[in-house]
Amino acid sequence: MHELSITRNIVAIVSEAARGRRVRAVTLEVGALSGVMADAIAFCFGVISAETPVDGARLDIRAVEGRGRCRSCGSEFVAPSLYSPCPCGSREVDLIGGEELNIKSMELEEAA
Repeated sequence: MHELSITRNIVAIVSEAARGRRVRAVTLEVGALSGVMADAIAFCFGVISAETPVDGARLDIRAVEGRGRCRSCGSEFVAPSLYSPCPCGSREVDLIGGEELNIKSMELEEAA
């Protein structure tokens, strides 16, 4: 379960960026083709963030669909898997979206 170590890294990055302030919310973008299970990150988040500046923060996970661009016809299309062919039938496809795992934003408490 590599999501456990990914969640540890997310909490560490957000904690460092918060610079001692409490974190209210964290928004992640998780691509459908990233190989990361968003549900597993959500499951681990509360435990991993305990006793950190992220403790109690809301976690918002936004799914990013897979997208491909065909080298043969040039069209862009939704790619539900890493090996999805273009609707034209070509398998000469470059993935252009859906592999990301980004910390998109975080909401902090006001400094006292």
